[in-house]
Amino acid sequence: MQNNDSSVPADRVPKADAYTVPHTHPATPDGAAALAGPAAAPPRIHAVVRPPLVTHRECPPPHALSSCPHADSLSPAARYAELFVDVQHSGLFADSKTFPDCIPNCDPDEIVARYREVRGTPGFSLADFVQAYFTRATVPDSHYLSDPASTLREHIDGLWPVLTREPVAHPPLSSLLPLPHRYVVPGGRFGELYYWDSYFTMEGMAGSGRGDLMVEMAQNFAYLIDTYGLVPNGTRNYYLSRSQPPVFALMVDLLEREHLASAIDFLPQLHQEYAFWMDGAQALRPGHAHRRVVCLPDGAVLNRYWDDRSWPREEAFLEDVETAMRSGRPHHLVFRDLRAAAESGWDFSSRWLDTPCGQPADLVTIRTTAVLPVDLNALLWHLETRLAVLCEQAGDAGADAYRAAAQRRETAIQQYMWDNAAGAFVDYDWCRGAQRQCLTAATVMPLYLGLAQAPQAQALAQTIAARLLDDGGLATTECTSGQQWDHPNGWAPLQWLAVRGLARYGHHDLADEIAQRWLATVASLYTHECKLVEKYRIEHVEGRAKGGGGGEYPLQDGFGWTNGIASALMAIYGAVPAKCCTDRGGS
Repeated sequence: MQNNDSSVPADRVPKADAYTVPHTHPATPDGAAALAGPAAAPPRIHAVVRPPLVTHRECPPPHALSSCPHADSLSPAARYAELFVDVQHSGLFADSKTFPDCIPNCDPDEIVARYREVRGTPGFSLADFVQAYFTRATVPDSHYLSDPASTLREHIDGLWPVLTREPVAHPPLSSLLPLPHRYVVPGGRFGELYYWDSYFTMEGMAGSGRGDLMVEMAQNFAYLIDTYGLVPNGTRNYYLSRSQPPVFALMVDLLEREHLASAIDFLPQLHQEYAFWMDGAQALRPGHAHRRVVCLPDGAVLNRYWDDRSWPREEAFLEDVETAMRSGRPHHLVFRDLRAAAESGWDFSSRWLDTPCGQPADLVTIRTTAVLPVDLNALLWHLETRLAVLCEQAGDAGADAYRAAAQRRETAIQQYMWDNAAGAFVDYDWCRGAQRQCLTAATVMPLYLGLAQAPQAQALAQTIAARLLDDGGLATTECTSGQQWDHPNGWAPLQWLAVRGLARYGHHDLADEIAQRWLATVASLYTHECKLVEKYRIEHVEGRAKGGGGGEYPLQDGFGWTNGIASALMAIYGAVPAKCCTDRGGS
């Protein structure tokens, strides 16, 4: 598209062939709410974004790899400053994630300087400026066509190459973090590596015989821990302030189970990830918290989700600003809780809100950092348990300390997170000193990891069958709130945790029922639409299954962990005889 902005002279517009990035297009605005003209955000928006006197922890800068182009050393909000705020506030792009993922066409400092030079000139157009100086990154091969003759298994196996990315394809000076090995992305708008998604994707790779990719994925996560001291939410520089549920130990267990690697080879990275989650625990006094650790009044230490930054998520800027401004609370506290929910992977859910179950959920009531999640603490118990075993095998003197930490955490989980009356594990509100009342599918994590006692597993199986089992599989929560991690949506990873967790304790009939209902849901939508999607509606729907709804973005096709869990379940229960029955398809 030709540039018509007189404020961006032809000799200052960057050359399109400065470098080659496949499958990209000019950053053409596509937002229905895009503002005409300069579209500078008002001062109050800039003030909300960076409130004075609010401290945050500095995040590690992106690491450079000689084998692929360097990422920008600053996140888009930090790099582009008022340009970033003006673009995101203007609504130029329909998806707030689009601009943070754009690729600069020349040196970012030059772009910022040029913006400050021309933004106040007559006739300046923000849309034209962005289109001249940025390239839009698109998902490679996003229109994958399914062969109508392909079974569901064949379709999934054919998608692994489509969703695989090569490090050499990384664009320079963008927000995309470099990685040393190949990796699999979820699909759709999620064109980078994500942490907890990848574990469930890797379970499916095992079912598809893709051990090569599984090893490379694990090596990438080990690299991230070695480089940054954590596994970030995803491989974008704006994700470096938070992680996701700590499943690296489960990845390592998976590699060992499949005879692809020895868990002890990853002991240094397991040490480091544990240190990240427990930072500050040694100095905590009862009733106090630091980052991701909370010391309860009796001295028990449990964990919460957190984020080291307290301004809007760069990939959801406009949404976060609107939420904060409606909240009536200090804006930085709202931003922190929104970000912490993103670290949980359950963004968003009634789990983190004060809205009573059954009423429309409003994100202004979000209190993520006040909640001690049962699934997070079960995962850290598992990490402590595995570290104790691996340290003992390695002759490491730390084995006893990890074993003692696991025992203390198990005691605290049993005390604070087991609801005997409900027959379920629940989250705990440490600020109010009370258990959370909304039953969620996170209750199955202690089953999956072997933390539950046999009588608890029996009670929990009855609770799941009575309250969370739906026509299409396991419900995410009992609450219909409009948020995507609530009823009526079902998610692949939660099905896997429930199926394998129940089977671990001998509740095979219920495990089989959940698995069969979920596979029927996935197969039904594949049969009619020739694709797999991010989430599904699991309540009864006449005719055929439908994709889930809610959330901050449209339903995504692909999709990494759906493919993975369908593959893993079919490896256990047998292939599903589903074929695409339309004359068009795509995932």
